[in-house]
Order: sequence, then structure tokens, then C-alpha cells
Amino acid sequence: MDPLSQGVVGVVAAQQTADRKHLLIASLLGFFAGMSADLDIFIKSSQDPLFSLEFHRQFTHSIFFMPFGGLICALFFYNLFLKNKDISFKQTYIYSTLGYATHGLLDACTTYGTQLFWPFTNDRIAWNTISIIDPLFTLPILFLVVFSVYKNSKKYSYIALSWIIIYTSLGFIQNYRAEEIGRELAESRGHKIINIEAKPSFANIIVWKTIYTTQTHYHIDAARVGFNTRIIEGVKIEKFNIKKSFPWLDLESQQAKDIERFRWFSNGYIATSSINPNQIIDIRYSMLPNEGHGLWGIQLNPEAEKDAYIKRISNRRSDMSTYIKLWKMIVD
Repeated sequence: MDPLSQGVVGVVAAQQTADRKHLLIASLLGFFAGMSADLDIFIKSSQDPLFSLEFHRQFTHSIFFMPFGGLICALFFYNLFLKNKDISFKQTYIYSTLGYATHGLLDACTTYGTQLFWPFTNDRIAWNTISIIDPLFTLPILFLVVFSVYKNSKKYSYIALSWIIIYTSLGFIQNYRAEEIGRELAESRGHKIINIEAKPSFANIIVWKTIYTTQTHYHIDAARVGFNTRIIEGVKIEKFNIKKSFPWLDLESQQAKDIERFRWFSNGYIATSSINPNQIIDIRYSMLPNEGHGLWGIQLNPEAEKDAYIKRISNRRSDMSTYIKLWKMIVD
């Protein structure tokens, strides 16, 4: 999720055990601790472009690291700001840990993938129930936690907690409905499904991107899931085949290894770009849910040395017309 969402959800968690005396301090601790797991974005390599992908949402987001993450936050905040305040280290640790613990769980609700059970598995957990940015989820929580501090009353925090539970539960229901629509669509086309996933489109849980896999292709469509449902048909993309796309590639080279690393990161949803034959894209993400050109990917170099790394690319280009099209999908 975006940093603001992580922070305000961390506030809600910390406020649940705070007394009125410490409600403001608990809120601040929950806010900053709730965002702190994303400090892993600073784990980078100047030589290896995929290094940061492997470590983002890894150990700092694991449920087994949460007590230690909360401890690190508590030690930092207590010794720098709270040592001479009327609050104990134990209380600081509780508020910090509650805020920190929400981070990985909230990220697992998105589609990006979170190594929630590291180090026992490096599987990327993605429940696909909420967009990485969703104002309808975040803004009510923000207003409620601010009002809770302003009124020095946990009543508003309880309402915020209820909203988190209701909205994420609705996301699970919408995800199920979207997948069922995708299955019905595949059946109407006479396709035999190997796998199907539904993912919320940008900033809402009304319009979903459905991707179902057949033997040779990915089929991408959009499903509007409201009181009335409808399909916005999309595209089909040939599944990635390394020998077909890159017959020149040495399978022992670093570029070949990087393809497999990118495949792991993308949960297998990769394809050769239709724009550049030397690019591989992650088809899970696009600005419009019925499209298949990914927002990011990797680019190979046929002239590269055997030990050369691939290049990361970004296709995050959009204009106002893209957002207008998405808005029409949501409201129509």
C-alpha cells in the first residue's frame, strides 16, 4: 500500500490499546512504525537491477520479523524522543509493534506479493483484495484517527477499525465475484482454464482485472462487479517461451538467470513485449484493467557479456484520457 495508508492503519492498531493520556503519542508511534517496514527500499545494488525487487517486501514484512521490527522502532523513538516523557519503554514497544505489525498484513491484501512467511518460504503472498492506492479505503480512516486524537476519544478509532474490517472483507467478496465472472467468460469461449486470478484495478474495488491461463495464452479482461455485473473484453497474450523469444540466449548466462528471478517476482505472469521483442513484461499490472502491456519489466541485450545483468524498464506512461476511460468503467 501507499505510505499514507500504511501509516493510518498503523495508527488504528496502536490506538486500540492506548489510554486517553497516551492517545496522541500512541498515534504518532503507530503512524511512523506502520510505514517503517518499507525502509527496505533502500536495499539496492548499483550493479544488479533486480536486487531491490528480491528484498522489497521480504524480511521486513514477515510476520516472524514483526516483534523485532517493533523493537527497532521502539528503541529509536524512545531514546530519541520519549525517554524524558511520561511513557514507559514497554508502552512504546507495544504501540510501535502494533503499528509495525499491520504493514505486512496490509501489503498482503494487495496484488504485488509479500513474503509474509519468510524465512520459511519465499512465496509471495497476494490476496488481491485491495488496490495499492485506494482513497475510499484510506481517507475515511485518516479522518477518523485524526478526529480520535482531536476529541481524545477512542470511539472514532473503533469506527476506523470497523471500516478496515468491512472494506477488506468486501474486497474478498468482490475478488470472488470477479473470478466467477472470469470463469463464466472462459467457459463461454470454450477455454479450459489452468489458473485464474482477479485483481482490483487502480484505486477501486468495483472494476477488476481478470487473468485466466490456458495452455498457450493469458486472457485478460475487465469485470465490473457492482449491483449489476458486466465484462469489458480485453486481450490475449501468448505465454512466455524463452527458446522461442530468445533463441540466441545462453541459458547459463546472467540474463537467463535474471529472467527466472523476474518470473518469480511476477508469480509467473510474464510475456514478451509486443512493442520491443527484447523486453519481458509483468502482465499483472496495467493502467486499464483490460490491457496487457505491463507497467514494468526487464530488457535483454543480445550483445551483452555472459555475466551482464538485464536492464529494468518502466512503462508507467499515462495521460488524462486513460483515467477518464477507467472512470467510465467504474461508473457505467
